Amino acid sequence: MNINEIVVISGKGGTGKTTLTASLIPYLKNLVVADCDVDAPDLDILLDPQIRSTHKFVGLKKAVIDKTRCIKCGLCEKHCKFFAISKDIVLSQSKCEGCGVCEFVCPVNAISMVDAVVGELYESNTVFGDFVHARLIPGEETSGKLVAEVRKKAKALAILNHKKNIIVDGSPGIACNVISSLTGASQVIIVTESTFSGLHDLKRIYELTKKFNLKVQVVINKFDLSPYHSEMIENYCLENNITVGLKIPFTKKIVRSIVKKTIPSIGEQDFFREIGFFKFIESLIQ
Repeated sequence: MNINEIVVISGKGGTGKTTLTASLIPYLKNLVVADCDVDAPDLDILLDPQIRSTHKFVGLKKAVIDKTRCIKCGLCEKHCKFFAISKDIVLSQSKCEGCGVCEFVCPVNAISMVDAVVGELYESNTVFGDFVHARLIPGEETSGKLVAEVRKKAKALAILNHKKNIIVDGSPGIACNVISSLTGASQVIIVTESTFSGLHDLKRIYELTKKFNLKVQVVINKFDLSPYHSEMIENYCLENNITVGLKIPFTKKIVRSIVKKTIPSIGEQDFFREIGFFKFIESLIQ
């Protein structure tokens, strides 16, 4: 079964990536929604999901000290490069990076590496269908692995329920969690804004997407706040044969929808028709 997986990303946070994702959801049929911004998920605020199952997410192994066997020789504290073990041999789980050196140097086998729960993955119901989302405990690593789990679960639900489309709210930036969002996807939407930093971040994220065989479209959010920078972005896209799929002006209508915690597109059909939103949606359907 061929599944059309659309990933929405941005070079940095705050460009309107999640707002755009939420606006697309009501108009894409046969859909599974996934929030892969696991470090700071907020799509659930707009979708108001009813959680039907919760799964613990295990990341890297972390050290555990058996106090009954520890002889307080201090070797673990001496060799730990992350300062996770204090001089009185107290282990800080938040600082432990799971390297395993403490287990290796311990002369009495008092330290072992065990699975550590670093987040949760949720399957939920929404008025728009299945929603898969997750939350990583702040400060924990392996966000890329959790993103992969979210996408895996979303694809499994799409196959099970014969859904043709998956829309993914990806993470901002160019780190491993973004790479995990893009791997194996069908197409990508890059959301940028009409500022100098918006153009800079667009260039960075586009260079990343070039490493994948993806259909790429750019959305310029609040383009009318700086026509000069918006033109610079459009020229860059033209030079690199990138489609500018949508230009969204700044409007209080969307701001009011967000404040009310509602999907921005509801009741705004006239506005979206004016900016070519529905033609943009047609371009996403394969």
